Amino acid sequence: MEKATDRTADITGEAPAARVHPSKLFVELTTRCNLSCSMCVKQNGEGGITEGSMSPGTFDALAPAFPHLDGLVLNGIGESLLHPRLEEFIRQAKRLLPAKASVGFQTNGMLLNDSRAVSLADSGLDLICLSLDAASCEIFRSIRTGGEMSVVESAFSSLKKAGSAGTGSTLRVGIEFVVMKDNLRELPAAIRWAARQGATFALVTQLLPYQREMASRAAYDTNTAGAISIYKRWRDRALSEGVDISGYLEVYMKYSKTPREQGIVGFVEQMKNDAQSQGIALHLERLLSRDEQWFTRIEEVFEEARETAEEEGLELTLPATAPHNSRRCEFVEEGGAFVSWNGDVHPCYFLWHRYTCYVGGWE
Repeated sequence: MEKATDRTADITGEAPAARVHPSKLFVELTTRCNLSCSMCVKQNGEGGITEGSMSPGTFDALAPAFPHLDGLVLNGIGESLLHPRLEEFIRQAKRLLPAKASVGFQTNGMLLNDSRAVSLADSGLDLICLSLDAASCEIFRSIRTGGEMSVVESAFSSLKKAGSAGTGSTLRVGIEFVVMKDNLRELPAAIRWAARQGATFALVTQLLPYQREMASRAAYDTNTAGAISIYKRWRDRALSEGVDISGYLEVYMKYSKTPREQGIVGFVEQMKNDAQSQGIALHLERLLSRDEQWFTRIEEVFEEARETAEEEGLELTLPATAPHNSRRCEFVEEGGAFVSWNGDVHPCYFLWHRYTCYVGGWE
């Protein structure tokens, strides 16, 4: 997908983060939800998130930002369709937004019916993204507690009817798929199914574990891309000389080492020096215990997903399979700002609420 930074630079000639106003505004209309999804921050067991919905007065206060936006996303951690003034807020924003700016939100789709779909289309909504984390009913039900695939199918049908009702709406429908070990193999089939229901785009994201026991379900590598690249290079170099560095943790503390063991330690020391010279941190235990077969499988599934999306004419955005090396925030750099239901303003998606998460073995 086209980067917001690229698009904005063409219009204004300056980076989004340097603009006086946000280029993209994320507005949390409510923290209430009608489902209890296992991967949601609300299910982390801490119970620290206050439930509430944005008042008309708070939404009115955002009006000065609207004429400067490239996009308005009416989402937080709740289900936006539960807000009784959703369509009113969309109309209000559309009157002030630039012609090329879009308004959208994500939904679990459980509350979408024919009349609501027409109401959303009539309000001027540009984008709607349905949560779809599986192609089979059983796996979908296990992830989206309280949700049903049949209801999502009905939601797609309602949106399709609304689009062909002669309202003049150009509403685009897509899906978001949160990939984890439980549902990785479902991805290509889910993309094909969604495309045939009328979806034109799919956003695939990685699981952010909010509970310690959820961390083992994350599908991504906990080593950075740079660390993996260095490790593979030195592992292969060592193997070409008949040395297997996978046994390093068993031999490096030995006082007296055999020539084979000295060779292992020597290659790992060179690898560590290489990483240090590039400013890349290595976690040797995690690197040496990588499940190569699993990460090969991820790449295979992602490639199958790409091919499926191309066959179906669907725009697909896939996540990285390992964290990037650079310390940067795309939300900040792309000019994003985040407003909670109570009017609090934040610079980054991950700062909306207080919570604990578990990434790469760290709390």
